[in-house]
Amino acid sequence: MEKFKTLTSSVVPLPIENVDTDQIIPARFLKAVDKEGFGDNLFADWRYQKDGTPKSHFVLNNPTYSGSILVAGKNFGSGSSREHAAWAIGGYGFKVVVCSFFADIFKNNALNNGILPVVVSPEFLNDIFQAVEENPQTTLTVNLEDQLITNNANGASESFEINPYKKECLLEGLDDIDYLLSKKNLIEAFEQSRI
Repeated sequence: MEKFKTLTSSVVPLPIENVDTDQIIPARFLKAVDKEGFGDNLFADWRYQKDGTPKSHFVLNNPTYSGSILVAGKNFGSGSSREHAAWAIGGYGFKVVVCSFFADIFKNNALNNGILPVVVSPEFLNDIFQAVEENPQTTLTVNLEDQLITNNANGASESFEINPYKKECLLEGLDDIDYLLSKKNLIEAFEQSRI
């Protein structure tokens, strides 16, 4: 995984509440066993017509919006526990998802795949949506070390919570196995002390 410290990016707004994992990546795409290609099918039913042509009204097909931060409505990632939803978001190029509430399993799957889920207050979320509506080039800065997100349109900031272990993994670019391997000497020393 890539190390994550601070990211400043324009955003893709998705002001839809209760987005579940089947909407993020429909079940018919779950046959693959690795992460490759999932970004192509992110929000497939909202993004494409049945014949595969893009739906012009959907935000991912609108060239006005781009960036590596997805800003979503409340209750993002509910539904089944499929890790493929995080794969699709990461495969599309998003490094951060911001909303006011995430389903727990989705949140953990995102963290395990190097995607930072940032929970903000409903007021701060609405402030972001309004700023992006007024200026689609609005940027956010997400500082993981300080656990701070800033709306650069007006300078408003809000702190966010993250599990300390997952924070360390993201900062160092480690998945769970890499983290254990990074502690190999400590583990071996502990084992030796138990003999």
